[in-house]
Amino acid sequence: MISIHREAPLFNTFGIPATASVLVESDNVAELADYVGSLSEPSSALLLGGGSNMLFVSERCETVIRPAIKGIEMIYETDEHVLLRAGAGEDWDNFVNWCVKHEYAGVENLSHIPGTVGACPIQNIGAYGVEAKETIETVEAIDMSNAQAVTFSSRQCLFGYRDSFFKQNKGKYLITAVNFRLSKKFEANIKYDDLRLELSNDIHMTIYKIRQAIIAIRSRKLPAPAELGNAGSFFKNPTIDNEKAKEIKEKNPLAPIFQLSDEYWKISAAWLVQQAGWKGIREGNVGTHERQSLVIVNYGGATGKEILNFARRLSDSVKEKFGVELEMEVNIVYH
Repeated sequence: MISIHREAPLFNTFGIPATASVLVESDNVAELADYVGSLSEPSSALLLGGGSNMLFVSERCETVIRPAIKGIEMIYETDEHVLLRAGAGEDWDNFVNWCVKHEYAGVENLSHIPGTVGACPIQNIGAYGVEAKETIETVEAIDMSNAQAVTFSSRQCLFGYRDSFFKQNKGKYLITAVNFRLSKKFEANIKYDDLRLELSNDIHMTIYKIRQAIIAIRSRKLPAPAELGNAGSFFKNPTIDNEKAKEIKEKNPLAPIFQLSDEYWKISAAWLVQQAGWKGIREGNVGTHERQSLVIVNYGGATGKEILNFARRLSDSVKEKFGVELEMEVNIVYH
C-alpha cells in the first residue's frame, strides 16, 4: 500500500534535521512504478533507504521515495547453494542475522552494518575481507526514466570498491529487491588480523561465532549513531600509483600500503588522516572519533554544511601532506 506524507522528517544516522515536502513509501513494486510514472520530473526525486550513509547539506527535500518492500524468500536451492530474494526495505543486519540462523554463508562478515538491503548494492558494502558483490546474483529495480521494471545481472552492476553502476547513476534506478546466492557450506573468512585475534581462542569455528565476533569488534570501534551521529567511514581507501606508493614508503616504511596490481596500490585512509593529525580532532560540534579517524561525528547540533566543511578541510590537509586525494564514501544530499 502506498503512503504519502507531507512535511515528513527524514531519519539519518548523522542526526541532522531534514524534512521532505513529500515522502512516498510503498511495499508494492507496481504502486511505486505507477507513482514514478506520474512524476513530471522523476529524476529530481531523492531515493532514500535507511538514511545510514547520507549527509543532508540541505535540510529540505521536495520529493523523497523510500521503498518499504520487506520479506525474504527462497527462490531455489541445490545441495550446495540457495538463491534468496530480499526486499529493498529489509534492514540489512536483520537479513544477515536471518541468513546466519539458517546457516547460509556468504554475508556473515558484513554483520552489524547499518542500512537496508536496497542500499547494499549501491555502495557495494564491504567489511573484513568480504564485499556484497560476491553474493549478489541480480538486482531488481524501477527505471526512473520510464517507470519500467528492470533486472541487472551482477556483471551489469559494474561493482567496484565501494562503487557500482547505481552509484555512478545516482537517482536513475529505484532498487526494489536484491537476489543473493549463498552457500550451504560454511568456510570461515578470517584473514583480517582483528577478526583472527577476536577468535583466537575458538577451536571450532561456526558461522554464528563469526557474526558475534564482528558485532563485538564493530561495537568497540565504531560509535553507535544513537549516541554520536555518524555514517561510519566517511572516506574510501585511496588507490595510488607506483610512483606515489614508492614516495610514501620511502618516507614512511611502515605505511599500510597494499598492492592491487602491477601499477596500483591501496593505502589506508585512516592512516593518512591520523598522520595528518586529524584523529580525535574536534571543531565545535563536529570532529573525528577518538578511536576511528575515518568516522566523522556530530557531537550534537551540527549542520550538514558544518560536517561537509570539516571533511573538506581534513581532505585538503591530507592532500597537502601526502599529495593523495581522499574520496568521500558518504552520499551528499544538496537538494
